[in-house]
Amino acid sequence: MSFFQPPVEWASLGFDPIALAIGPLALRWYSLAYIVGILAAWWLLLRMVKRPGAPMTGRHVDDLISWATLGVIAGGRLGYVIFYDPAKFLADPLAIVKLWEGGMSFHGGLAGVIFAILLFARANVLSSLRILDYLAVVTPVGLGLGRLANFVNGELWGRPTDGTWGIIFADAGLEPRHPSTLYQAFLEGLVLFIVLNLLFWFSHARMKPGLLGGLFIALYGVFRFIVEFFREPDAQLGILSIGLTMGQTLSLPMVAAGLALMATASRREAGIRLPTGA
Repeated sequence: MSFFQPPVEWASLGFDPIALAIGPLALRWYSLAYIVGILAAWWLLLRMVKRPGAPMTGRHVDDLISWATLGVIAGGRLGYVIFYDPAKFLADPLAIVKLWEGGMSFHGGLAGVIFAILLFARANVLSSLRILDYLAVVTPVGLGLGRLANFVNGELWGRPTDGTWGIIFADAGLEPRHPSTLYQAFLEGLVLFIVLNLLFWFSHARMKPGLLGGLFIALYGVFRFIVEFFREPDAQLGILSIGLTMGQTLSLPMVAAGLALMATASRREAGIRLPTGA
């Protein structure tokens, strides 16, 4: 009797990148992940701002979601263009707007959202750091769904592995590979969501501007840095001359910035009055 189990072939799982098709119109899982993630963030934020000491109202949430959505799309696309494939887009600048062809950067998306928060907070005379804290708590939903959609699409596979959990991806040759997008869905989605929500709902962390936002940024950076050891580097970049992938290189300043926000959060707490019973 043999205990050897042949690696799973991704094609045998029967996934279809199209989630829903109506005539010529098709909704892909990745697009659906964005839609559900945005709706979930909106729904959760409306409940979060009902807690005492919230930095904004339900009316603000409705507008904020629109600003953040534009920020993540514009920033994510520009981040991919600048950091991951500049040569391609210099040769064909119009390809920048072809979002349906794929190519989004989380690091660029985060920068876009932070820029949108700064503009939104200034326009509405609100605390940008506290808005960042609230958005940080709900963002892991979209991150986790996005990574699951990557797996369903059979893309962004990991490096070769001889582990029994390896998967043979249709477009990645015959070697079993790490299902790295599932690792990311677990760490960046589930773990981040649990940690941040426990702190938000069961502590006064939300009253320390920058603490939850900083924790999100730092933890994401750490998780991404680790997973990059199992994820196949981008073909057009490979391993950089410094011995790290582009994802790892961009994650290091995230960790530093997140830790700085967390370290200085307590000194900003004095400026907020915590309502009785909060």
